[in-house]
Amino acid sequence: MNRNARRARAIAIAQAKPDTKLATFRFVMLATGATAALVTFLIVQGF
Repeated sequence: MNRNARRARAIAIAQAKPDTKLATFRFVMLATGATAALVTFLIVQGF
């Protein structure tokens, strides 16, 4: 890989932004799963 290719790749990596929609969706799914697990646990415990 020559100098220009390395430089272009480094710039592309530095400018890459995380996908906020995907991150939000993953967080919501995690929260939903945690809530379902908590509700199931409370039902099993007879609360």
